[in-house]
Amino acid sequence: MRRSIFFFLVVCLGIGVITACSPRQFTTVTIYDTPAAFVRLEFDRTVKTGREHSHPISLTPQQVAAVLGGVIVHEPNAFIRGDIFQRNPVPRVHPAFSDKDIAFFAPLLALALSKATPEEVVTFYQTRDLSVLSREVTSGGLFVQGDQLHLILANYRSSTRYMADTGVAETEDDRLTPMQSLSPQRSRLDFEPHSAKWEQQIDGLEKVFQQDNRKLIVLYKQLEPRPLVEVTP
Repeated sequence: MRRSIFFFLVVCLGIGVITACSPRQFTTVTIYDTPAAFVRLEFDRTVKTGREHSHPISLTPQQVAAVLGGVIVHEPNAFIRGDIFQRNPVPRVHPAFSDKDIAFFAPLLALALSKATPEEVVTFYQTRDLSVLSREVTSGGLFVQGDQLHLILANYRSSTRYMADTGVAETEDDRLTPMQSLSPQRSRLDFEPHSAKWEQQIDGLEKVFQQDNRKLIVLYKQLEPRPLVEVTP
């Protein structure tokens, strides 16, 4: 009996530690929401007194587009994306967001930043079906501190079948955790122009994403606004 109680307490303690270390937030305001994509405001539990975010802030969609358009992905040599026959392979170094994605997300993210409080972070999510059984997810968040826009790309076309492939059933709704990675980060993020990329030691929420290179700090005021490109279906 004592052994059962001890085991139960150890399990509860383990769950508590995992939950405490998880970078989960909870939604405060929904800006846009469909089964395929959303933009939300979420409470940032890691914000410290005196280091709150510079929200609300008025940025134009073109300013946000300039940030999204500068995010570059460096794929590993052995992980070039394309279809099964490699007829349309993606270059090893390529933009993270297409013109279509930027035209879609930039106005929504700009609106979210204008409504965010100093204790909130803007999150975004997009999913695409790969097959009947699998999807890929691109998701993350952003916030502004002074002249710096912090962008966290927690998932870049991450497969929702990663855990299932290792023999573990999917137990979480990835829509509930846009800033939590679904699989190991294989690619490396960079920003162009490089002069607008700020590099320094960071802490708080963003420290969680530093080791596997899911975080960029952009000096957004140095960027020329980027026109939104109308993409025909």
